[in-house]
Amino acid sequence: MRMIVPPVALRRTIDGNLEKFFRQHRLSSFKRAISQLCRFYNIRRPKIEWYEYIDWGKTAGKTYEDGQIHLVHPENWKRGRIYNTERMWIQMIYHEMGHFVFWTDAERKADAFTRQMVRGLRRLRAERAARPGSRRKSMNGRHAAVTSTNRRIASSASRKRTRVQSGRRVGKRARA
Repeated sequence: MRMIVPPVALRRTIDGNLEKFFRQHRLSSFKRAISQLCRFYNIRRPKIEWYEYIDWGKTAGKTYEDGQIHLVHPENWKRGRIYNTERMWIQMIYHEMGHFVFWTDAERKADAFTRQMVRGLRRLRAERAARPGSRRKSMNGRHAAVTSTNRRIASSASRKRTRVQSGRRVGKRARA
């Protein structure tokens, strides 16, 4: 799957702002990074709440469907974790923002999916109804089609088997 991501120059700026926030704990750097990311995707900024730990320390961040994101603050990230590096924290931010970006406009995406699934179905129904003898909707019609397909497959397999066996027989007779 191909994804549209910001250009490298913008990604470096965003990454630099997140690094600055991790080291200096200046909220303005974090807000600037998130704003740049949201401006690129043309979405609103998420509501972010900071926590010492989430889910008894098992979770680093959590994104909710209403656009709210709960994150572990960098000061608390450094304490009591095996993987407490700056890079891991920044990747966690990207991960949660990925959730936020792909959950936006869920209704429009669901409607588009529905339209794609339904497109062309009415025309096929009309064609089937117009064909003579197609009124049968029982399993027997489907079963018969499957059976005839199975017969074709079985007959082609038996032809292949016969050719191979006959080739072996000819080979054995030729040696003797």
